[in-house]
Amino acid sequence: MTAAVLYGKEDLKIEQVAVPRVGPDEVLVRVRAALTCGTDLKVYRQGYHARMIVPPAIFGHELAGVVEEVGDEVRNIRKGMRVVAANSAPCGHCHYCQRDRANLCENLLFNNGAYAEFIRIPGPIVRQNTLEIPEHIDFADAALVEPLACVLRGFEETGLRPGDSTIVIGMGPIGLMFVRLAKLRGAHVVAIGKRGSQLAAARRMGADEVVDASKSEDLKAEIRSKTLDGAGADVAVEAVGTPQTWELAFGTLRRGGTVNGFGGCPSGSSVQLDTALLHYSEITLKATFHHTPGYIRKALESISRGEIRGADFITGEAPLTRLPEILRHMANRNGDLKTAIIP
Repeated sequence: MTAAVLYGKEDLKIEQVAVPRVGPDEVLVRVRAALTCGTDLKVYRQGYHARMIVPPAIFGHELAGVVEEVGDEVRNIRKGMRVVAANSAPCGHCHYCQRDRANLCENLLFNNGAYAEFIRIPGPIVRQNTLEIPEHIDFADAALVEPLACVLRGFEETGLRPGDSTIVIGMGPIGLMFVRLAKLRGAHVVAIGKRGSQLAAARRMGADEVVDASKSEDLKAEIRSKTLDGAGADVAVEAVGTPQTWELAFGTLRRGGTVNGFGGCPSGSSVQLDTALLHYSEITLKATFHHTPGYIRKALESISRGEIRGADFITGEAPLTRLPEILRHMANRNGDLKTAIIP
């Protein structure tokens, strides 16, 4: 089969490799759509991810497809079923799993290999995080389940309420999902980005106000002025992943506000915060990592209801052979959102 194999930093090759063989509790899926994403771009640029992928390895983790082969011990999954499979599964037994924090599982199993004609789905993911796709959902839409599950969990953990003034920093696919969900749940939404195309997308997602960070002379003051009464945001979501934007989000809150540092900063990063503001204004600072099986299901339900649509986030399609070119293009910050790779 044809597959994209990551060998190291910006070293991705399209090669012919053997079709994976499945064990008794596993399934083989023929990939019908695999989506590019910011995490894959980060891994491509640094050449590895300590927890998710160690090269050489087949790359990619957002996918949907059709079951090609089923192991003898698998139940409730059949050959020919249209499925979406998450990129991980928790163990269910460790300290965190027992406390309903499966995203922090000590033995979290990750799976990569979406950028290929076929992918092997390990048993724990088959049992916990492989779902049948309803007939009215196409493969590209279904492949959004994994990132949307992360966003839904972040959204609910942040505690946004109807009527809240909410800011979202970063108008990539993740930020745009936050904008869409916040608006659907009755918030007043201010979107902050640097590209006209992405700010226009934020408007389509329902943003009440947009701020072009590349043109603002006093970004913090401009953002606060766009909130409902000019006093700052009840909720701020950072979806970029730099210390500067984490600090910006913190500085736009009103008293009693909550900031979610959703974007993961590079290892070793540090953020400076005004501890007096944190204490006397009772600011809540939190971060959200990954998803759980429950949120994978909630994400598929959200897509099924039409809350999130692939057409809003997928800006093109391409064959697998063009993936290295597309990742290089993304690395140049071209403003595209997601590309559906069709093996």
